[in-house]
Amino acid sequence: MSDAITIRTRKVITNPLLSRRQFVIDVIHPNKANVSKDEIREQLAALYKADKDSISVFGFRTAFGGSKSTGFGLVYTSVEAAKKFEPAYRLVRYGLATKVEKASRQQRKQRKNRGLKIFGTDRRAAAKAARRNKD
Repeated sequence: MSDAITIRTRKVITNPLLSRRQFVIDVIHPNKANVSKDEIREQLAALYKADKDSISVFGFRTAFGGSKSTGFGLVYTSVEAAKKFEPAYRLVRYGLATKVEKASRQQRKQRKNRGLKIFGTDRRAAAKAARRNKD
C-alpha cells in the first residue's frame, strides 16, 4: 500500500494586484480516503518555495470512486499579503487570526428591538444604567 500522494497544479495565473499565484490543484491519493489541507499546504510550500502560512487551499471535491481530489490554491508573496487579502474565516482556519465571538444574528436583532420599546423617562434611566454597566 503506497501512501504517497501526488500534487499537480494547473491553470496557474499570476495575480499581481492581489500579490499571489492562483491555480487549480489536482491531488492523486491512491489507497487513501482523502488528504488533509495542512499536508497539501506543506507540499505546496516545498513546491513553490514559499512559507506555509502564505498558502491557502480550499474547495476540495473528491472524485467519484476516490483516489483523486480537485481544489483551488493561492500562494501569496508574503504572510502580510495573505493577511490583507484572505477572508477572515480562512485566516482563523490557518491560525493567523482569532475568531470574533459575537451573539447570534437573531439575538442581536431581538436586543435591538427590545431597546426600541423603551419610551419617555424610562429611556433616560435605561441609558444611564447601560452606561453604569459598561464601566
